[in-house]
Amino acid sequence: MLEACGANSLEDLFRHLPTEIRLKKPLKLPPNKSEYEILHYFNQLGAQNANRYASFLGAGVYYHYQPALVDAIASRAEFLTSYTPYQAEISQGTLTSVFEFQTMICQLTGMEVANASMYDGSTAMAEAAMMAVRITGRDSIVVAHAVHPEYREVLRTYAKTQGITVRESAYDDSSGRLNLDDLREKVDSATAALIVQSPNFFGVVETLNEAGHVAHAQGALLIHVFTEAVSLGILKPSPETDIVAGELQSFATPPNYGGPFAGVIATRERFIRQLPGRLVGQTVDRHGRRAFCLTLASREQHIRREKATSNICTNQALLALMATVFMTVYGRRGLRELAEQNLAKSRYLARSTAIRFTGPFFNEFVTVPRRKPEIVNQELLEKKIIGGLPLDRWYPELEGCMLLCATEMNRREDMDLVVEALNQ
Repeated sequence: MLEACGANSLEDLFRHLPTEIRLKKPLKLPPNKSEYEILHYFNQLGAQNANRYASFLGAGVYYHYQPALVDAIASRAEFLTSYTPYQAEISQGTLTSVFEFQTMICQLTGMEVANASMYDGSTAMAEAAMMAVRITGRDSIVVAHAVHPEYREVLRTYAKTQGITVRESAYDDSSGRLNLDDLREKVDSATAALIVQSPNFFGVVETLNEAGHVAHAQGALLIHVFTEAVSLGILKPSPETDIVAGELQSFATPPNYGGPFAGVIATRERFIRQLPGRLVGQTVDRHGRRAFCLTLASREQHIRREKATSNICTNQALLALMATVFMTVYGRRGLRELAEQNLAKSRYLARSTAIRFTGPFFNEFVTVPRRKPEIVNQELLEKKIIGGLPLDRWYPELEGCMLLCATEMNRREDMDLVVEALNQ
């Protein structure tokens, strides 16, 4: 890096700065701390009188650390003032970042092609379902009941005007996973796709391989949905998956009153012509230099409406850029370490609690507190802790149950308070 900048040393790199403002000794910081631990230290000092809350609320929106580099890159003028990707000659920066984004998503999901992003995970799932209908020529979708309930609502809204039938497959009451016997009854020769979320809404890791066998035996496609992108750092992609649709909020987008988010669809190369939205490809210009351009954009703005794969008018370019920087900062090993931290934190939180399902979970799980979830949450709120999600709103059979989430941002002392409140 120094050589590329024309500098011989780190001191040369900062030679333009006045000598009197340069720091000549190490910062007085606690040793052996990570970036987010150091920022947490400064936040504690600077906001001792502020109302700060620890959060154990997940259910599709997750509180993860955002590296400082994300905002530093995403707020640069090259991206803030970049032109729409239609004119490739003056938007190479945007096109390059989208190309890198697509590449990283393929590496994460095990798929061969990915689009430039979607509005959010719920619309990505619905678009994936319509994509499967076009591919198979069938008009029925089977979705697991343990898929995020709001995602299922969006799917039904899409399906209603498209003449698509949506049926739900039950979960196993013991494990929290798919009920394979019920699944075999629901998936038939009219099914275009089976939609399974993993980790599912209960935080349980699903049996994607078995689900794929059931779907493929009837000629249907398997759509894998995810809401917690960090799980991709540790869970192996299923070779049975045909389409992956998910939410990237975990990658550098903090919880913010429901949005904005960034969805994504990735799939096999043979289905590329049915992929909605934009896709950026690599080429060379007339001088033989590497260049990027919109390779596929099968939207209503580009082709006849009846041939369009989607009416999605754009992609979440800024949030996709932030996710790209996030993935670049962490890298393959870093993302796995982040996932392992989440796994360890959730196991610590789950200790000595009554866990409802026996299936393996990632960073959130369903627990059965000794008191009503609302009472537990009110007590935690008084201690500046946001508790879990009562599940009876969407799953009446799980009345008295609470969905809890733990990420790398949760501290041990707060987790101890949550466990104490659950067991009172």
